[in-house]
Amino acid sequence: MTITVVGLGGSIRDDSQSERVLRTVLAGVAERGAKTSILTGSDLLLPFYDPAISERTERAERLVAELRDADGVVLVSPGYHGTVSGLVKNALDYVEDLRPDDRPYLHGRAVGCVATASGWQAGVSTLNALRSIVHALRGWPTPLGAALHSGQVRFDDIGGCSDAGVADTLRTIGEQVVDFAEQYRR
Repeated sequence: MTITVVGLGGSIRDDSQSERVLRTVLAGVAERGAKTSILTGSDLLLPFYDPAISERTERAERLVAELRDADGVVLVSPGYHGTVSGLVKNALDYVEDLRPDDRPYLHGRAVGCVATASGWQAGVSTLNALRSIVHALRGWPTPLGAALHSGQVRFDDIGGCSDAGVADTLRTIGEQVVDFAEQYRR
């Protein structure tokens, strides 16, 4: 059975730098033979999560369904004021809908975490926030994560990265998600 990894993140802007980063990580996932799906930008424009409301929009239902079926997850968030963007945080709040499942929240799933920001301080604190959220949701952050300074590393519109070492790191994060998912299945 093929490993499935969901990539979630980016910003409201289509084809943002953080979305390009996410696509680079998912390339590492694909290199390991796993199936990928991606939810970015407009896919994540969801109503504020409210556990008291059981009706979900089509987008919210898709998000929850994809995460439910995922063996692994990749999260990429821009750093907004030193933490995860509201877009990404709200999407992660919908993981609460997985609470009653046999595999609740992100239980047993490897999660690769990457933060992008205009400075190192915001990037590192955003990465730490992502990893803390993953722990709270019972997921397993991969050993390797990345905080990228968007003023120093750029991604072009065809997936190229201005720093080959950074691109390798991002692909390695994707590979770790797949490697862990395969180990967990065994």
